[in-house]
Amino acid sequence: VQLQASGGGLVQTGGSLRLSCAASGSVFTVNSMGWYRQAPGKQRELVATITSDGSTNYAVSVKDRFAISSDNPKTTVDLQMNSLKPEDTAVYYCNARTWNFRTRAFVDYWGQGTQVTVSS
Repeated sequence: VQLQASGGGLVQTGGSLRLSCAASGSVFTVNSMGWYRQAPGKQRELVATITSDGSTNYAVSVKDRFAISSDNPKTTVDLQMNSLKPEDTAVYYCNARTWNFRTRAFVDYWGQGTQVTVSS
């Protein structure tokens, strides 16, 4: 599975940005897609995910500000980010979690990362 992310950039506090990600390859194995982020000096953390049946999950820190959506949760995922704060500054990574039928285990694939910077 290959992931191509787009969006991100520089925005002022309170502004909005939209991230998009498209998956290609063996997308029939995709179980969920989502976004993670990593700020300098910190571990990568979950932002939001959406499963193939449309169920969503959000980090507490972004709930009510961010919205994850998808026309087809096996191939595309978008993240609308509103009311952005300086602490949202990070590199955002698109993720696809797939099911390997041979090993019967989940396998994660990652996009190249896109920078989101929120100025105060």
